[in-house]
Amino acid sequence: MTGEITLRGQVLPVGGIKEKILAAKRAGIKEIILCWQNEKDINDINPDYIKGLKFHYVREMNQVLETALLKR
Repeated sequence: MTGEITLRGQVLPVGGIKEKILAAKRAGIKEIILCWQNEKDINDINPDYIKGLKFHYVREMNQVLETALLKR
């Protein structure tokens, strides 16, 4: 997960997504949680660079916790 949250639990977009995604892939991370507003940044990345990664776009912190901590 990369990002910021408000005191009310809303997930906010952040910058530098391309660099963070590439670093996560090099580190072996397969699933990434991002603010829904950062989806446009992912669409700007060459698809070859993000192959094999799964993205979860969230609006609120409770979605982050469900995605990161609960098994489905």
